[in-house]
Amino acid sequence: MHNQYQEMSVPDRTDWLTGRARGEAATERILAAAADLLTERGFDAVTVDAVAHRAGCSRATLYRHVGGRQAIVDGVLARAAADVARRVSEAVAGRSGTDRITEAILASVIAIRGSAPLHNWVTGDRSREVDDHLAGSPRLGEIAAALTGLSPTGEAAAWTVRVVLTLLTWPLPDPESERRLVRRFVAPGFG
Repeated sequence: MHNQYQEMSVPDRTDWLTGRARGEAATERILAAAADLLTERGFDAVTVDAVAHRAGCSRATLYRHVGGRQAIVDGVLARAAADVARRVSEAVAGRSGTDRITEAILASVIAIRGSAPLHNWVTGDRSREVDDHLAGSPRLGEIAAALTGLSPTGEAAAWTVRVVLTLLTWPLPDPESERRLVRRFVAPGFG
Protein backbone atom coordinates (compact mmCIF):
# COMPACT_ATOMS: atom_id res chain seq x y z
CA MET A 1 0.00 0.00 0.00
CA HIS A 2 1.35 3.44 -0.95
CA ASN A 3 1.71 5.87 1.94
CA GLN A 4 0.92 9.44 0.83
CA TYR A 5 3.69 10.73 3.12
CA GLN A 6 6.42 8.38 1.84
CA GLU A 7 8.04 11.04 -0.35
CA MET A 8 8.08 13.69 2.38
CA SER A 9 11.16 14.17 4.50
CA VAL A 10 10.96 12.63 7.94
CA PRO A 11 11.52 15.09 10.77
CA ASP A 12 13.86 14.61 13.69
CA ARG A 13 11.85 12.72 16.32
CA THR A 14 13.85 13.92 19.37
CA ASP A 15 11.93 15.90 21.97
CA TRP A 16 11.95 19.29 20.31
CA LEU A 17 9.74 20.91 22.91
CA THR A 18 12.36 20.91 25.66
CA GLY A 19 14.60 23.79 26.62
CA ARG A 20 12.31 26.73 25.73
CA ALA A 21 8.70 27.79 25.90
CA ARG A 22 6.76 24.79 24.62
CA GLY A 23 4.01 26.77 22.91
CA GLU A 24 6.45 29.02 21.10
CA ALA A 25 8.62 26.10 20.00
CA ALA A 26 5.63 24.10 18.77
CA THR A 27 4.12 27.04 16.89
CA GLU A 28 7.44 27.86 15.24
CA ARG A 29 8.08 24.28 14.14
CA ILE A 30 4.52 23.77 12.85
CA LEU A 31 4.48 27.02 10.86
CA ALA A 32 7.96 26.33 9.45
CA ALA A 33 6.78 22.89 8.30
CA ALA A 34 3.69 24.43 6.72
CA ALA A 35 5.79 27.10 4.97
CA ASP A 36 8.04 24.37 3.56
CA LEU A 37 5.03 22.44 2.24
CA LEU A 38 3.49 25.57 0.74
CA THR A 39 6.78 26.41 -0.96
CA GLU A 40 7.45 22.90 -2.24
CA ARG A 41 3.98 21.71 -3.19
CA GLY A 42 1.56 24.61 -3.20
CA PHE A 43 -1.38 25.75 -1.14
CA ASP A 44 -3.43 22.59 -1.50
CA ALA A 45 -0.62 20.47 0.04
CA VAL A 46 -0.98 22.30 3.34
CA THR A 47 -3.28 19.89 5.14
CA VAL A 48 -3.39 19.21 8.87
CA ASP A 49 -2.07 15.67 8.37
CA ALA A 50 0.76 16.71 6.05
CA VAL A 51 1.87 19.56 8.32
CA ALA A 52 1.72 17.39 11.45
CA HIS A 53 3.79 14.73 9.70
CA ARG A 54 6.37 17.25 8.45
CA ALA A 55 6.58 18.94 11.88
CA GLY A 56 6.91 15.58 13.65
CA CYS A 57 3.96 16.15 15.93
CA SER A 58 0.49 14.80 16.47
CA ARG A 59 -2.66 16.38 15.10
CA ALA A 60 -3.59 17.20 18.71
CA THR A 61 -0.35 19.16 19.20
CA LEU A 62 -0.92 20.98 15.94
CA TYR A 63 -4.49 21.94 16.84
CA ARG A 64 -3.51 22.94 20.39
CA HIS A 65 -0.73 25.30 19.32
CA VAL A 66 -1.85 26.61 15.93
CA GLY A 67 -5.37 25.52 15.03
CA GLY A 68 -6.85 24.03 11.89
CA ARG A 69 -5.84 24.37 8.26
CA GLN A 70 -6.99 27.97 7.84
CA ALA A 71 -5.14 29.04 11.00
CA ILE A 72 -1.99 27.32 9.74
CA VAL A 73 -2.16 29.02 6.34
CA ASP A 74 -2.98 32.38 7.94
CA GLY A 75 -0.02 31.98 10.30
CA VAL A 76 2.42 31.22 7.47
CA LEU A 77 1.12 34.08 5.36
CA ALA A 78 1.06 36.52 8.29
CA ARG A 79 4.73 35.82 9.01
CA ALA A 80 5.68 36.24 5.37
CA ALA A 81 3.55 39.39 5.07
CA ALA A 82 5.22 40.88 8.14
CA ASP A 83 8.60 40.42 6.48
CA VAL A 84 7.31 42.03 3.26
CA ALA A 85 5.85 44.93 5.25
CA ARG A 86 9.18 45.46 6.99
CA ARG A 87 11.03 45.54 3.66
CA VAL A 88 8.53 47.92 2.08
CA SER A 89 8.59 50.21 5.13
CA GLU A 90 12.35 50.50 4.73
CA ALA A 91 11.98 51.25 1.01
CA VAL A 92 9.42 54.03 1.51
CA ALA A 93 10.98 55.68 4.57
CA GLY A 94 11.17 59.42 4.01
CA ARG A 95 9.00 59.35 0.87
CA SER A 96 5.58 60.91 0.50
CA GLY A 97 2.76 61.37 -1.96
CA THR A 98 2.78 59.54 -5.28
CA ASP A 99 6.50 58.78 -4.90
CA ARG A 100 5.71 56.80 -1.72
CA ILE A 101 2.84 54.96 -3.42
CA THR A 102 4.98 54.10 -6.45
CA GLU A 103 7.85 52.81 -4.32
CA ALA A 104 5.48 50.90 -2.01
CA ILE A 105 3.97 49.08 -4.98
CA LEU A 106 7.32 48.25 -6.56
CA ALA A 107 8.95 47.27 -3.25
CA SER A 108 5.96 45.03 -2.49
CA VAL A 109 6.32 43.24 -5.80
CA ILE A 110 10.06 42.71 -5.24
CA ALA A 111 9.58 41.53 -1.65
CA ILE A 112 6.75 39.12 -2.53
CA ARG A 113 8.78 37.67 -5.39
CA GLY A 114 11.54 37.06 -2.82
CA SER A 115 9.22 35.31 -0.36
CA ALA A 116 8.69 31.72 -1.46
CA PRO A 117 5.44 31.15 0.48
CA LEU A 118 3.83 34.38 -0.72
CA HIS A 119 5.11 34.15 -4.27
CA ASN A 120 3.90 30.56 -4.60
CA TRP A 121 0.58 31.47 -3.02
CA VAL A 122 -0.03 34.34 -5.43
CA THR A 123 1.41 32.93 -8.65
CA GLY A 124 1.08 29.16 -8.27
CA ASP A 125 -1.81 26.90 -9.07
CA ARG A 126 -4.46 27.66 -6.55
CA SER A 127 -8.04 26.79 -5.87
CA ARG A 128 -10.99 29.14 -5.84
CA GLU A 129 -10.68 29.06 -2.05
CA VAL A 130 -7.31 30.82 -2.30
CA ASP A 131 -8.64 33.48 -4.68
CA ASP A 132 -11.59 34.12 -2.37
CA HIS A 133 -9.22 34.39 0.58
CA LEU A 134 -7.01 36.88 -1.29
CA ALA A 135 -9.91 39.00 -2.53
CA GLY A 136 -11.68 39.05 0.82
CA SER A 137 -8.71 39.68 3.08
CA PRO A 138 -9.12 42.98 4.90
CA ARG A 139 -5.54 42.53 6.14
CA LEU A 140 -4.14 43.09 2.64
CA GLY A 141 -5.96 46.40 2.32
CA GLU A 142 -4.79 47.46 5.80
CA ILE A 143 -1.19 46.60 4.96
CA ALA A 144 -1.40 48.42 1.63
CA ALA A 145 -2.87 51.47 3.36
CA ALA A 146 -0.18 51.53 6.02
CA LEU A 147 2.64 51.21 3.51
CA THR A 148 1.31 53.69 0.98
CA GLY A 149 -0.14 56.22 3.40
CA LEU A 150 -3.63 55.76 1.97
CA SER A 151 -6.83 55.49 3.95
CA PRO A 152 -7.48 51.85 4.93
CA THR A 153 -11.20 52.29 4.34
CA GLY A 154 -10.89 53.72 0.85
CA GLU A 155 -11.02 51.91 -2.45
CA ALA A 156 -7.51 53.16 -3.24
CA ALA A 157 -5.90 50.67 -0.85
CA ALA A 158 -7.86 47.77 -2.39
CA TRP A 159 -6.92 48.97 -5.86
CA THR A 160 -3.25 49.14 -4.85
CA VAL A 161 -3.42 45.49 -3.74
CA ARG A 162 -4.86 44.59 -7.15
CA VAL A 163 -2.05 46.47 -8.93
CA VAL A 164 0.54 44.50 -6.94
CA LEU A 165 -1.24 41.19 -7.64
CA THR A 166 -1.43 42.05 -11.34
CA LEU A 167 2.30 42.76 -11.55
CA LEU A 168 2.98 39.48 -9.76
CA THR A 169 0.75 37.36 -11.98
CA TRP A 170 1.52 39.18 -15.26
CA PRO A 171 5.05 40.54 -14.83
CA LEU A 172 6.63 42.86 -17.33
CA PRO A 173 9.99 41.93 -18.92
CA ASP A 174 12.12 43.81 -16.38
CA PRO A 175 11.90 45.97 -13.23
CA GLU A 176 12.44 49.22 -15.15
CA SER A 177 9.41 48.49 -17.36
CA GLU A 178 7.33 47.92 -14.24
CA ARG A 179 8.60 51.17 -12.71
CA ARG A 180 7.69 53.13 -15.87
CA LEU A 181 4.22 51.57 -15.96
CA VAL A 182 3.50 52.34 -12.31
CA ARG A 183 4.81 55.90 -12.59
CA ARG A 184 2.91 56.62 -15.80
CA PHE A 185 -0.43 54.94 -15.19
CA VAL A 186 -0.82 54.21 -11.49
CA ALA A 187 0.76 57.13 -9.65
CA PRO A 188 -1.28 59.82 -11.50
CA GLY A 189 -4.44 58.22 -10.11
CA PHE A 190 -3.30 59.29 -6.63
CA GLY A 191 -2.25 62.84 -7.59
